[in-house]
Amino acid sequence: MTPAHRKLISGWLFLLCFMLLGMIAIGGVTRLTGSGLSIMDWQPVSGFIPPLSHAEWERLFALYKTIPQYHLQHEGFGLEGFQRIFWAEWIHRFWGRLMGLVLLLPLIWFVVRGMITRRLALRLFIFFILGALQGAIGWFMVASGFRPNSTAVEPIRLVLHLSAALLLYGAILWTAFSIRWPVPESHTSSSAARLAKRLACFTIVLLCTTIIAGGFTAGTHAGFLFNTFPLMDGHLIPTDYAQLSPFWMNWFINKAAVQFDHRLLATLTALSIGAVLFVGLKATDLGAKAHNAFILLGWAVVIQYALGVTTLLLVVPVWAGAVHQTFAAVLLGVMLYVLHCLRGTKAMA
Repeated sequence: MTPAHRKLISGWLFLLCFMLLGMIAIGGVTRLTGSGLSIMDWQPVSGFIPPLSHAEWERLFALYKTIPQYHLQHEGFGLEGFQRIFWAEWIHRFWGRLMGLVLLLPLIWFVVRGMITRRLALRLFIFFILGALQGAIGWFMVASGFRPNSTAVEPIRLVLHLSAALLLYGAILWTAFSIRWPVPESHTSSSAARLAKRLACFTIVLLCTTIIAGGFTAGTHAGFLFNTFPLMDGHLIPTDYAQLSPFWMNWFINKAAVQFDHRLLATLTALSIGAVLFVGLKATDLGAKAHNAFILLGWAVVIQYALGVTTLLLVVPVWAGAVHQTFAAVLLGVMLYVLHCLRGTKAMA
């Protein structure tokens, strides 16, 4: 692959990652505005076209009136109110379909022109299949909100949908990094570099766990409680943390425990990133690129932690919740970039 082709193909993949960030942001808006259940049918192809007639709007509104969310939250808000929540969900689904085209059509062109290897083409086609599967997971999530007395989707399905999106985002981003920078900047086996790499591997697992905990916080609406920081109702650990039995159920259902766990994991992640920076910046043999990656990581974690506290104190306004959710993926991307910069670090023979 020529340098020009590497730059072109990696730029295309970076664009897809940027679109995935947009998808995550729009998904946050649909969740926080209660828009996700507004479209009752799943039409992967014809769904590209929005309602074009009053009769179609009335048909869709009539379908929405059959689900519990309408009767429990929005009864009587009229067609205009339905249209407001409809557009957020429609844009979310349209964006996903558009991403599929942005992935598939250039991929076909690159294959026809012989610009990518067969192995890379297969990997990218798998990404397309995973993206299509993500749409099916999204519908699986939405369908859980149609059950009796339900006004939102099940938290576990929300977390599954978010986790699948982040997995696809990480895979595409890592592929883009590897195409753009196929050769490590430096090869080193210094103790500081090796320790920084081990810490970074541990930290990215901790970060992913924190994001999953954030998904449960969003899915259970736990962020609307205990809107003080760092204490929760005057306590460091909420008094009703362990109110459910068996104990493990508190981690997924008990709102007090769910929010506390997310706070704790976020703080541990921030401290772990601090350790990565402390050790990594001392490793003078890693090169300028890795050094800059560490600095970027430091700024990213400060911004994300501040966004989390702000979202909590403001009682989860739509803009803050969506930005906090999206920047979690940005932080994950920066963490992957740090790991990619450290891939030339090897263990001592």
